[in-house]
Amino acid sequence: MDQVELVQKLKKNPAALQSIMQSQDGQRLMQMLSGGDHGVSLNRAAVQAAGGNTADMVQMLKNVMSSPEGAALVQRIGESLQK
Repeated sequence: MDQVELVQKLKKNPAALQSIMQSQDGQRLMQMLSGGDHGVSLNRAAVQAAGGNTADMVQMLKNVMSSPEGAALVQRIGESLQK
């Protein structure tokens, strides 16, 4: 599952999103996405994604996935969505 598929799947399934965000992996992902601006960019990307524009959220996920830890984290989250 790539970044676009992950974002689209989460957008279509709010219950899955809530479940993931309450998980340890989800919490770590939020920390990584929040970066150094205390979540301002993440909040803006989330609002845009809710409105149908997922470009910023996809870019943020690409940035996270550029690290081995981030890639493994997103992979585990993707696998949990396929269950």
